[in-house]
Amino acid sequence: MAKAQRTGPGGGPPGPPRQRRTPLQALFYLVLTLCVWAAIFVVAFFAVFAMDLPDTSKLYDVKRQPSISYLDRSGAMVAVRGSQFAPPVDLEKLPSYVPKAFVAVEDRWFYYHFGFNPWGILRSQIYNVSHPGGPLRGGSTITQQLARNLFLTPAQTYRRKAQELILAVWLEAKFSKREILSLYLNRVYFGAGAYGIEAASQRYFGKSASDLTLGEAALLAGMMKGPSRYSPVSATERAERRATIVLDEMVRSHAITAEERARAFATPVRVNPTLANQRAQYFTDWVDDQVRTLVGEPTEDLVVETTLDLPLQASAEAALRQGVAAAAKEGVQQGALVSVDGEGRIRAYVGGASYTQSQFDRAGMARRQAGSSFKPFVYLTAMEQGRAPNMVVKDEPLKIGAWEPKNYTGRYLGDLTLQNALAQSINTVAARLANEVGTGNVAATARRLGITSKIQLDPSMALGAVEVSPVEMAQAYAPFSNGGFYARGYGVERIRTATGRVLYDHGVDKPPRRSVIGSPALQYMNQMLRQVIISGTGTHAAIAGYDLAGKTGTTSDYRDAWFIGYTGGFVTAVWLGRDDNTSMKKVTGGGAPAGVWRAYMAAALPRLKTQPIPGGVIEPPPLAPAPGDPIGDILDKPAEPAQPAAKPKNDDPPF
Repeated sequence: MAKAQRTGPGGGPPGPPRQRRTPLQALFYLVLTLCVWAAIFVVAFFAVFAMDLPDTSKLYDVKRQPSISYLDRSGAMVAVRGSQFAPPVDLEKLPSYVPKAFVAVEDRWFYYHFGFNPWGILRSQIYNVSHPGGPLRGGSTITQQLARNLFLTPAQTYRRKAQELILAVWLEAKFSKREILSLYLNRVYFGAGAYGIEAASQRYFGKSASDLTLGEAALLAGMMKGPSRYSPVSATERAERRATIVLDEMVRSHAITAEERARAFATPVRVNPTLANQRAQYFTDWVDDQVRTLVGEPTEDLVVETTLDLPLQASAEAALRQGVAAAAKEGVQQGALVSVDGEGRIRAYVGGASYTQSQFDRAGMARRQAGSSFKPFVYLTAMEQGRAPNMVVKDEPLKIGAWEPKNYTGRYLGDLTLQNALAQSINTVAARLANEVGTGNVAATARRLGITSKIQLDPSMALGAVEVSPVEMAQAYAPFSNGGFYARGYGVERIRTATGRVLYDHGVDKPPRRSVIGSPALQYMNQMLRQVIISGTGTHAAIAGYDLAGKTGTTSDYRDAWFIGYTGGFVTAVWLGRDDNTSMKKVTGGGAPAGVWRAYMAAALPRLKTQPIPGGVIEPPPLAPAPGDPIGDILDKPAEPAQPAAKPKNDDPPF
């Protein structure tokens, strides 16, 4: 059988056999193919992600929210809000360990890569795949972080990461490593409104960046992982642990020696006292909104001179924090304290037991029922309609429509004076008075003195079924303390630019003082409210040697407890309760709130050098029988002077 013959193309004789590639040729072909596909991928990558890159021509433009510096009434720094930038700092003027700290912990291969670290990206992608649903991990280099800070948003998306990589390569091509590191240190955000190493050094340590110690540099470098999470102010222990990691990495990368690390641990780091104290944060939030209302959105750095008194503020925060902690076993979770002087200046303002745990402002934003602390408006209305403290009334069961107010003790005392009825916070007497003088008139009195919240006219309003804020209560009691003048609480005295141009001045075009309580009603009320502290429900607030007056308040089911007290030209309102409006364990205004008030005022009064409550004392006129008098049961002779009542027992305190 004949064999088939192999033929070439067209039936001709076959050509020479094809030679196989050598291993070197195969490798070259593979590398060339990969390079072509890589080039195609890079072109496609740039085509997809570079089409909407931000404008890089404004690299050196700095756009920021102007800073607002808040000063207390003596010029001391209270807080700084907004952004703070400082002139760029030259790397030559920084200690060598400052940039080394950032390179060691953020990008050890900074001087060797071309904008991004492929191994770092691979590790981050492995983590992201193995942790689905969680936040994306970046693995960014210093150059990538700079690109993000200059041009992009913090959003953790793959598109943003791709654009970050492109911009990082562009930065590496345009600038030297030294220039990139300088840009990074001068533009990165350090929290607390500080941008750049110089602003951060001034903000956190009160010194120039050129004077930073090794430990301070490590703390700042450690913050790059999360400025608020690793803040040396609000997260001291976490920041210290992070700084330790930075120092360890510096030793590992031979940026410093082990001996230098040991010396850094032995050198204490002191945070700027203004930030370390973190005082008056609720107050700063409160006036920050007012600044924008008064002058609009700032276009340049501002200085706001406030009414706050920082030493009083420190005492107020300490008293409230300790009082809430001491009453925690009784169910107290939160509190608020506001002090206002006779002119309406807010001198202390605390919106909660801990600003770091909760930024909700209970001093100005919360509305809670006033309880019996609302009764002075009832009694003032009655005094203005002709009643007097020595008038005798009857404490007995009462029904107004379908409502039957009850006394806290469940007992009725029979005949007693209006002065004793207020001092002992007798509910039936207050309810009867409000019904007789008219709840509408009581509401008008409260508004005239400074209550701005809605006041319902149901008979229960006499016992404080009215939701108010501590700021309102403090300013509404101010006329009792200042001779009867309206005193709206305010916190901003003056607003000026950093260059000195005045934008707002509270004293300019200020309206004349307006009298809202006349005689003898003012003297009568002060006489009765003194008795609350001398012999009534507020005895726990007494401070020897001072002329004091005030009123307790407790709401149904012990949801709210108040004490509002004053001396000449100075009022402090204290509220304690729970944010969820659930009941405490029989906490009354004469207990924990009066204790907080006393602890604070005992520290404040020596500083204030206050005068006695103005107005003196007017002797009530003798009483004669008055047929048909709505108060009823007025004796045919003047009542005996009020006798001190027995001190209420802790387990059975009156409202």
